[in-house]
Formats: sequence, structure tokens, C-alpha cells
Amino acid sequence: MIWALLSLLSFALSWAGIWVVARRFSDRLIDVPNQRSSHTQPTPRGGGIAFVAAFLLTAALAAVLVADDSDGAPSLVVGSILVLMPLWAVGAVDDARGLSVRFRYLVQMFAAALAVFLFGSFPGFDALVGQLGAPWLSAALSVIAITALINFYNFMDGLDGLVGGSCAVQLAFFALYLHQPSWWLLVAALVAFLWWNWPPAKIFMGDSGSTVLGGAVALALLGAPDARTMWWAGAVTAPLLGDAVFTLLRRLRRRENILEAHKSHIYQRLNQAGWSHWRVASSYVALTSVIAALVVALS
Repeated sequence: MIWALLSLLSFALSWAGIWVVARRFSDRLIDVPNQRSSHTQPTPRGGGIAFVAAFLLTAALAAVLVADDSDGAPSLVVGSILVLMPLWAVGAVDDARGLSVRFRYLVQMFAAALAVFLFGSFPGFDALVGQLGAPWLSAALSVIAITALINFYNFMDGLDGLVGGSCAVQLAFFALYLHQPSWWLLVAALVAFLWWNWPPAKIFMGDSGSTVLGGAVALALLGAPDARTMWWAGAVTAPLLGDAVFTLLRRLRRRENILEAHKSHIYQRLNQAGWSHWRVASSYVALTSVIAALVVALS
């Protein structure tokens, strides 16, 4: 019952916060279309400032109100706040005035290292390198993987409703499949955000939202009880990560500068081919939902 009430509060705070950002601060957070953009009209960004704040506030309440149990829910909640808050804060500043890539990556590395310190390495990595007798290797690979997830989710946030909708499904699945109820708070905040972001978007999430979502997915998978469960659960990330990894490998093969902005992601190419934002986002969300259902049926 407490999770339902806190989720409703998260939804309300998120919706109200986004209204404030969109109405009062939009002139300071305008995303002007450029060569990489899939939108044509200047649109305020920074929706993540509000919906992540709603999640962090209700997560803090959960840490106080929810008794410790076999899920270890409060420890996951507290750890999530500690790991995701620096990503959110740096993303918010970057949305407002811009920060160097190097500084942002250093903060991401710090957050990833903190996550591994608090929760350990990815169970799947422990299983892969366990025979080598080098636990440090699993920890190092986990830090690299977490920063990759953070950046891949940021790269994929280029179309109305795409990342927000897909992550709402992913996090709801993690809440159920991995018995991590605290993610319902972020799902509720995301649902409120999607009212504003679903095509045609009235506001974008910005780095303050996309990097936190990548970090949240990483934390959920870190909390998997074993390697098999982690790999099964991770399957729901395939639509977003598959697009990001495929595009990265293709650009590397073509010897393109992977640090330069581009419009060669699969979702961008679909949009260029005539698919509307609604059709592309709906397809990714639907595919994510189908994979989640298959994981439940087959695992």
C-alpha cells in the first residue's frame, strides 16, 4: 500500500514540477534544432530536472517509511539516491548552461564506481570472470558497463517519447521481475513526464533525465540475485541498447568520429524514412513490452 501511495505522490510531484519547468523556465532551457535533431521547432528541455526530483523526494520518503525486508528495499532506495543524485545534478547544470564532456564523464565514472562499491559487480560479470580469480576485473568491467549504459541511454534520447516510454516499461518490469518495488516511484514520475513528452512533445527530458534512466537500469541489473536472472532481465534493454551498440559499431567500422553528433541511429533513420515520432516510439515501446512478456514466459 505504501508503494502505491508514494507512487501517486511521485506522479503528482513530477507533473507539477514539469509544469513549472515548462511554464516558468522554458526560456532558459530551450533546445534549438540542429543537424542532429529530429525535431524542427525550438522546445524546452529539462523535464528530467522535475521527474527525477520527484523520484528522489519520494525515494527519500520510502527510505524512512518502508521497513527493511527480504527485498532489501530501503538499501536499494538509499543506494539509488546516492548514485543517481550526482548524475541528476550534473545533468541539470548541463541542460541549463552546458558542461564539458570530460567533467560529465568523470562524474559518471564516480557514480558508476559508487554503485559497484555499494552493490557489487554485475552478477553476470562475476560468473564470466570468476574462474580467473580476479574479482577486480569484474568490478572494472562493471564500472565501464555502467558508464556505457548511462551514455547509451543519453544517445538514444532523440525522439519524442522514445526513451521515456521504453524506460517506463523496463523499470516496471524490473520492479516486478526483480522484486525491486522502489522503481514504481520512477515509473510513476515517468508516466507524468510522458504526458508532456509523448508526440508531439511539449518538453524534452534533457541529460538530467536520460543519464539518470541509464543509471537506474544499471542499478536494477546490479541488484539481480544471480547471473541467469540478470541476463534474462537485461533482455528488455535490447531495443534501446541494440540500436545504440549497432550504430556505434557501424560508425567505428566506417572510421567515423564517434564523438561527433550524427543522425544514423536506427530510430533516426526510421524517422528520416517517413515514420512519425509516434510510430517510432510506439514500436520501440511495444517491442520492449513483448520482450518483457517473453522473459516472464520463458525464464
